Amino acid sequence: MLIVSACLAGIKCSYKREAKLCSKVIDLIKSGQAIPICPEQLGGLSTPREPAEQKGDKIVTISGKDVTDQFIDGANECLRIARLFACKKAILKARSPSCGVGKIYDGTFTRKLILGDGVLAKLLKANGVEVLSEEEL
Repeated sequence: MLIVSACLAGIKCSYKREAKLCSKVIDLIKSGQAIPICPEQLGGLSTPREPAEQKGDKIVTISGKDVTDQFIDGANECLRIARLFACKKAILKARSPSCGVGKIYDGTFTRKLILGDGVLAKLLKANGVEVLSEEEL
């Protein structure tokens, strides 16, 4: 069993209320091999919402609001789900401040990428879950 970013499954949960369809992820869900999750929504953030990026050890919106606690809460809920279903692997949305794997935006809202993982990706890795982006499928 895997957990996957819900936006990749066609659920309109991205900050812009868009889906980021990935046919391979949709096939995994249809075959009962994957569970869609959205850490931002599970952390209590609305959809749509302001874009947010990691800036140091904080997650801030484009207007400067600190949403770190919501991102951490959502990541913890996703980890709880992964444990409930014994998920050993996750496929997450590339570059997201929650789900990004290996590269994330730098906090300047200029689309500049830096090395790093999103809040959920980092937490899952620390708990023994293999994490990939949809771009690695």
